[in-house]
Amino acid sequence: MKKSPLDPHIADVAPAGAALTQYDEEHMITYMRVLDADQEGADWRDVARIVLRIDPDTEADRARMAFESHLSRARWMTEQGYRHLLRSSA
Repeated sequence: MKKSPLDPHIADVAPAGAALTQYDEEHMITYMRVLDADQEGADWRDVARIVLRIDPDTEADRARMAFESHLSRARWMTEQGYRHLLRSSA
């Protein structure tokens, strides 16, 4: 696995397929931050603003969709995606 950029571009919608993508590899930190914030009970608007860099006050639908898709993908990474990482590093 290559080194992820520290501040990658955030897509409006995270990947949703069954395969690990380059986007996933580049956004490991993003996924961890979204998961941590969700676990702490942070408001999705704060996560969108701080982690995903989308203003929910001016782009509520886009921010909500980005938050939900990135949280969903982050959860997938903890349940399925990590296996792909283990295989690719072996």
